[in-house]
Formats: sequence, structure tokens, C-alpha cells
Amino acid sequence: MGSTALGGGATAPAPVGLAPKNGVFGSNLKQCSAFMPKTAPKVGSSSVRVRASVASSPQIQHSPKTSGVKSGEEVRIAVLGASGYTGAEIVRLLANHPQFRIKVMTADRKAGEQFGFVFPHLITQDLPNLVAVKDADFSNVDAVFCCLPHGTTQEIIKGLPQQLKIVDLSADFRLRDIGEYAEWYGHSHRAPELQQEAVYGLTEVLRDEIRNARLVANPGCYPTSIQLPLVPLIKAKLIKVSNIIIDAKSGVSGAGRGAKEANLYTEIAEGIHAYGIKGHRHVPEIEQGLSDAAESKVTISFTPNLICMKRGMQSTMFVEMAPGVTVNDLYQHLKSTYEDEEFVKLLNGSNVPHTRHVVGSNYCFMNVFEDRISGRAIIISVIDNLVKGASGQAVQNLNLMMGLPENTGLQYQPLFP
Repeated sequence: MGSTALGGGATAPAPVGLAPKNGVFGSNLKQCSAFMPKTAPKVGSSSVRVRASVASSPQIQHSPKTSGVKSGEEVRIAVLGASGYTGAEIVRLLANHPQFRIKVMTADRKAGEQFGFVFPHLITQDLPNLVAVKDADFSNVDAVFCCLPHGTTQEIIKGLPQQLKIVDLSADFRLRDIGEYAEWYGHSHRAPELQQEAVYGLTEVLRDEIRNARLVANPGCYPTSIQLPLVPLIKAKLIKVSNIIIDAKSGVSGAGRGAKEANLYTEIAEGIHAYGIKGHRHVPEIEQGLSDAAESKVTISFTPNLICMKRGMQSTMFVEMAPGVTVNDLYQHLKSTYEDEEFVKLLNGSNVPHTRHVVGSNYCFMNVFEDRISGRAIIISVIDNLVKGASGQAVQNLNLMMGLPENTGLQYQPLFP
């Protein structure tokens, strides 16, 4: 089992920083101020309305959207690969979105079926029947969430109408270097011209690029939970990049919905399973983002683990601080970076982030702790792998691409207990 003890033995993590209300910096959740650059006008909470059905709004005439949409204007959505977990999460989240309306849903193996039969928990939603991708009609669509398996997306997106805004939840466009993609995914990139156009969708880090993008590569779950705390610290040169060790744990839904022997209950119950120890495909994605922050090549030691829970992810990062830097310096820098963010929360003092406190939400909770080894710190971040680690961040990105407040449709609070 990977080392995750915070200090070891009976030593408790040292409290860091001041104690704001509710144990979280920015816990007042300022409406929408977190989602645009600080120079952009703030949008009030009146722009977000809650609704019970995905497709029950009045009919509105449209042309394909090529710029920001007006408040109340309908955006017509296609969900490709809707029968998987990330597709179902898109549907669940859009049930509370005031402007995104699902018009097309594809699932080749479930073609012709009603979505509520595939996912009974969403049977109350008024949705189109599932169709095969080859039979999908995109003439009445403005934007696409692509939730297809890795390796299948490139050719499909290449064949979509050029005016569509696309958020791809697979790994097919995350790596800028197509040679590196071929090395890690076992085949050559099938749409290199689109790779040049694709923008990496780590929302809190790359807002300006995402806002102007047509094709966004939604980050993976592990890379999201790791880059959100580490990128600001590396940019500020507060930690060394030569000795970063990461122990990460994911719920089983991160492996997808397909039937696999390794994911059977009797295979995963009552245990923890390290996997991909030397070759997990999220490694080059993480290193790409950290290298961009450092402006030099960063290599990490990364061990992912499968935990017997449905959803949730915890990443524990062991870092060496730069000379003269303290744990409080790390804490204060993360505080100043994320205090106006709605979905990234730095916990107060010795509060430890737990996956159970973010389930069903688009939040990332994090905190910094002093290591027993002098000069080192331990950073813990938690997310829901299906929301902030996938579909929630995808909705956040499309909101931005469409000129809407980033939190639109995403104000679900965590489900606890």
C-alpha cells in the first residue's frame, strides 16, 4: 500500500494559515466572480435558474452559435457516448442547466433504446432516444460533449461540422506532442491537424485559451486533482520539480462502465489495488502541465490505486520546498490563487480533505501539511472523479466557450452522508 500517512505515527499535521469561517477560504461562494479574469465584469446569481427537466423549455429559433450566447438563449447539445458513466453525468448535470438542451444522444450498442431504460435514475428527464453515431443528425446542434472511449474520438470529431463547439472527455486530444501520444496509446494520432487546434481544458488555469476555443480536450481525473495544487506552486518556484512523488486513489467508476474481470466485486472488494505503476497513461498529461508551469521538463513518480468505492479521488503529493520556503508560504500562495474560485477550496488549518465531502459536486478540496522530514510538505486534494474529474469540468468549459457564467448548472452541493 502506498505511503499516505501525514507525518507518520502519532504526529499530527501542523496547522497552517489563519482560520476563516466554515474551515474554507472563499466559502461565501461569490457568484460567478471566480469564473472570469478579475478584470471581467461579474455576473449576478440571477443569471442562473434551476429547472427539473433537460428539454422542457419553450421552443426558440436558432442558428449555430459561433460566439457568446445571450441569457436565456437555448444552446442545443449532442452527447456522444451517452451510455457510459461520464455521459450519464453530463445528463444529470444538464438537468439543472437553464440554457443547454440535449437534442442528440448516441450509444452504438444501445441504439434505439430510451435513455431512462439505460439509466433508470434519470428516467424523469425528457430526452431523445439513443442512436448510433453514424445515424446522428447534427443539423440541429450547436455543441457536443464527446464521451467516447479513448482512441475512438479523433476520427469522429474530424467528421463533425466545423461550426460545432466540442468538449472531448477522452484522452485523444490532451497531449500536444502526437509522437508522445503514439508512444503512450499504441497507435498514431488520426487527426493531427485537429490536435494543433485543441486547447487543454484545465479551467482554472487556462480560462482565456478555453474561452476562445472550438475544441477543448477535457483533462483526466488524476491530472485535474494533481495539477490544480501543483501548477501554482511550480509557477511561483516555491517547490522543487526534481523530486515530486504522487500517490493517488480512485473509485471504481474511473475504470468506466464496460464489463471487466478485474473490476468484478469479488476482485476489488475489501482491498486496495495499485496499477499502472510505471506506465499509467495520465503520466504524460500530468508532466505536460507541470512542465509548462516550470518552463522545463518535469518528471514525476506516480502510483495510482483502485479503491473499492463507487466514485471519488484523492491525490497525495509529496514535495520538496525551495530553499527558504515554508509550508505556510505554500499555503498562502494557494490561498491567494484560489480564494476567489468557486470550485477550488483550500481548507483551513489542519482540516484534511476527504472524498466523501465532494461526492456529486464540481468541487476540488485541498490542503497543505508539514512533513516530518525537514524541507518537505504533503499536499492532499480530493475531487469527484466523475464531476470535477470529468463531466462537471466539461460543462464548466462549455459554459466558458459559450460566454456563460462558469457555474451555470453546476451548483450542486456535495451529497453527504
